[in-house]
Amino acid sequence: MTYRVRFTPEAEVDLVRLYEFTLHKEPSDWALAERALDAIRPGLFTLEHNPFTCRKAPDDSPFLRKLVIPFGAAGYIALFEIDDAETVTVLAVRHQRESDYH
Repeated sequence: MTYRVRFTPEAEVDLVRLYEFTLHKEPSDWALAERALDAIRPGLFTLEHNPFTCRKAPDDSPFLRKLVIPFGAAGYIALFEIDDAETVTVLAVRHQRESDYH
């Protein structure tokens, strides 16, 4: 079974923000920003095939989950919801070192 993965507008903004933050931190290192995206993409590919293998989010819903995406010494967290038997929606993507990461 393959799930369709879609993104909320907020999650899309998160991805752009994370990319731009990496470039702002090290403006001459486009390769680092690209490597970060290259780490996130295959992680999100997991959602197409195995979303139930990801951790449950701290919520009562078994359908709200989080995906840990390793990258360097830290990584990223994608919060997502399994909508139905065909669709997964990515709600947010955060770096593990962000102050609002839970």
